[in-house]
Amino acid sequence: MTIEAIAQRAEVSAQSIYAIFKSKTGILIELLNQATFGADYEDAVRKALSASDPETRLRLAAPIARQIHDAQSATFDLLRGAGVVAPELAKLEQERENLRYERQERMIISLSDAGRLGPDRAAARDIFWTLTGRDVYRMLVRERGWTSQKYQDWVADTLVQSLLTTARTNAGSKSGSET
Repeated sequence: MTIEAIAQRAEVSAQSIYAIFKSKTGILIELLNQATFGADYEDAVRKALSASDPETRLRLAAPIARQIHDAQSATFDLLRGAGVVAPELAKLEQERENLRYERQERMIISLSDAGRLGPDRAAARDIFWTLTGRDVYRMLVRERGWTSQKYQDWVADTLVQSLLTTARTNAGSKSGSET
């Protein structure tokens, strides 16, 4: 589709499209931003980070990942395929993944500050990024036929099992020192 066709469909001039978005890639970036990091996303992240219990925080990350992937799966499949012939689209996909990785640091810090993070911060951040990634969603939902809900439940359970230490009780630590 040409910029002229986009402008005609939007009932504006092609110059307006170029002035606002600069290129077709600029249009795509804006569409992805609206679908990914809009008000619903920010509200969901705020809710997850404000939860007092670390397990609840992680479990709330799963519906965020599902929401993003449900909304964008077809677009990112297109980006992946187009990236082979259009390097700027491959670069855009990489930038999106870097942004997602950066934004996830807040969750890892909150788990670490709560004293419940199992692996070190760097490993935990890599695990969190991988498990909530588009490829895992694509493989399970699109290729293996899982429902989005089954994916969400699995991600929640797997994040908790992979990233949190079990809470230690005082009784357990006392019995070990009284021998």
